[in-house]
Amino acid sequence: MGHSVTVWDQRSEFEVTKDWNGIDQVVLRVPRGASARVSLFGGQVISWRNERGEEQLFTSSKAIFKPPKAMRGGIQICFPQFGNCGSLEQHGFARNRMWSIDNDPPPLHQHNDNDKVFVDLLLKPSEDDMKCWPHHFEFRLRVSLTMTGDLTLTSRIRNINGKPFGFSFAYHSYFSVSDISEVRIEGLETLDYLDNLCERERFTEQGDAITFENEVDRVYLSSPNVVAVLDHEKKRTFVIRKEGLPDVVVWNPWEKKSKSMVDLGDEEYKQMLCVDAASIERSINLKPGEEWKGQMEICSVPSTYCSDNLGGI
Repeated sequence: MGHSVTVWDQRSEFEVTKDWNGIDQVVLRVPRGASARVSLFGGQVISWRNERGEEQLFTSSKAIFKPPKAMRGGIQICFPQFGNCGSLEQHGFARNRMWSIDNDPPPLHQHNDNDKVFVDLLLKPSEDDMKCWPHHFEFRLRVSLTMTGDLTLTSRIRNINGKPFGFSFAYHSYFSVSDISEVRIEGLETLDYLDNLCERERFTEQGDAITFENEVDRVYLSSPNVVAVLDHEKKRTFVIRKEGLPDVVVWNPWEKKSKSMVDLGDEEYKQMLCVDAASIERSINLKPGEEWKGQMEICSVPSTYCSDNLGGI
């Protein structure tokens, strides 16, 4: 992986390496063997492995690991928009910019930081960013890994402008699954959703759980703070907990769209599912000096833990 250096502070240990393009990556490890890898390009989590070394995030075999576009997979930071509208690039510019390691972040007021390994990243707008989105902001991202291997992303966006601004946001998360036909999502039953395949028409979810037989591209609205992705074949469940993010995006491109995407294998839709903690329907609005915080925690547990009671995990 090239040159590496171990960085210490009072709270955490992480390793900084360079990828084959010379871009810094941060590797977080805990004693039991779980790990996470974060690229400073996009502040993107590109790997999350459990204590057995099994990769839990999907990355396409055709992914392009090179700027100026985000790599297909992992967890992408979508800010200041989700989707494609106006003069901004699709899903905003945060996932296509170089971040820096933030060595002096304000306190997060979190407890038990000694039980985590984490890194703090910082993004500020460039002159080019200001031309297409003229707002001064500071975006602080903490990526942390608990001793049991749970992954948490905490975003704080502060308006240091002289005027208010609004934005949408998503943690665009690619989960690795055994077979999309064997996967279901629990926790989104009876909710309204916007269907991006029907010009964002609003529908109400009718199923007991969400299963997959064709392309899905939906934004579930006002969702509960705990959602589960159950993988029947692997007998594994991803539990997603979120704060400050009322919506959930569910996306799988299925066969036809996969064949039109240069950075996704024709059959790879079977091994991936995007379930994003997001705020899309209503803009997040910040007055000068105000700060927003949004958090997503994901853990992987045996499916028998949570098929009956999501709240009891």
